[in-house]
Amino acid sequence: MKNKKTLVLGASSNPARYSYMAIRSLTGKGHSVVAIGLKEEEVLGVKIQTKQIPFTNIDTVTLYLNPQRQRDYYNYVISLSPKRVIFNPGTENPEFYQLLKVNNIKVEVACTLVLLSTNQF
Repeated sequence: MKNKKTLVLGASSNPARYSYMAIRSLTGKGHSVVAIGLKEEEVLGVKIQTKQIPFTNIDTVTLYLNPQRQRDYYNYVISLSPKRVIFNPGTENPEFYQLLKVNNIKVEVACTLVLLSTNQF
């Protein structure tokens, strides 16, 4: 299985949050994970950063931010040149889809947890 380095954007250390479950599932399936959230915390060995760090070799960005909060990250996500961005339920954003497509970044409207559990990630 190919390791897909994934950025969880909107990460939380709260086990009830989907971003936490995504980190748990991604690391459990052997993917390397980096994370950005509001608070500097740690989830299962993954340090949550609070700044837009210029990570390299990002395959996938999985979003857990509502469309209004995504605006602050448009240029940042594009600058990372990921292969795809997953818009999880509640993060759908046609404005961002267009920007990504113009930059040849695949848009996937899906649930990261479902993709992982069905081996479609």
